[in-house]
Amino acid sequence: MKKILSLFILTLTISNFITAKNIVKIATIGAVVPQFAKDTPAQEMVDGMISFWKNQLAQVLPNQPDLIVLPEACDRPKGLNIKAQFEYFAIRKNQMQDFFSSVAKENHCYIAFGTKHQVEGGDWRNSIIILNRNGEIAGVYNKNFPTIGEMQAGIKAANKASVFNLDFGTVGGIICFDLNFEELLKEYQKLQPDILLFSSMYHGGLMQSNWAYTCRSFFVSALGFRESPSEIRNRVGDVVAHTTNYFDFVVTSINLDSQLVHLDENWGKLTALKKKYGNKVTIYDPGKVGAVMISSEDENISAEEMIKEFDIELLDHYLNRSRDFRKQPGNME
Repeated sequence: MKKILSLFILTLTISNFITAKNIVKIATIGAVVPQFAKDTPAQEMVDGMISFWKNQLAQVLPNQPDLIVLPEACDRPKGLNIKAQFEYFAIRKNQMQDFFSSVAKENHCYIAFGTKHQVEGGDWRNSIIILNRNGEIAGVYNKNFPTIGEMQAGIKAANKASVFNLDFGTVGGIICFDLNFEELLKEYQKLQPDILLFSSMYHGGLMQSNWAYTCRSFFVSALGFRESPSEIRNRVGDVVAHTTNYFDFVVTSINLDSQLVHLDENWGKLTALKKKYGNKVTIYDPGKVGAVMISSEDENISAEEMIKEFDIELLDHYLNRSRDFRKQPGNME
């Protein structure tokens, strides 16, 4: 078995060596926002927040990312009580959004940032706003599961998963407490966005990997604290890049031209695939789960085309076929 594995399993390729057509460069910033003195005027706090994020974004912009992901409620200062928050929001209005929009437009990138804001009709939401390369709103995900405290403070809950089409693929949003709820996970499992964006004030532990693998999605977390890393995970839930105790940002490239397949009945086909395409294909094995991720590193042939060429069965197709076979006469009590 080890000999067979050695024929086709490669270490995940890092960003500078990926050459396939569906490459997306992603930055995540896990920064702690500033706290101001109690008597600081609200406009001065807004100006301070803009200055703070100008410096934070300057750390990643030289890498020319396609997408920058920022934490939950990243556009308000630390330490404000509920009353002070809404007093701040009354002055902040769209100033922070306008700032992020100008950065997105100037640098031709997407920016996803967490914010509490008032929507049309007067309701308040905890949201991820995604700005496109022109600084315009590409999508807004509203938190499905605000905490009880948030709802008591006037934040309304949404009731749907949201997936948005960007120029490189599809993205979905998750905010903090959302990660605990299986009903939202099941909705995203049906939708299978290319990337899940997780803006949060908590890490979530093993749930991050579970969401990535269950939804067959890349997973990008941006956390508003330094105690735990903000991370970028691949479709099998493995961390491919993360912030550290030294740097609260990380930038890496991911290859969206990728598919998950089970090893059962595919071993020989995978060996043949690797033999033909060599370094034009990456077959990544996370170990222990019996599934691998096939990524095309070829500008002209997609992972889907490679998989069809060798009649390799996709993971979800194999699992569904197993479900159906189990129900046939004589196979189940």
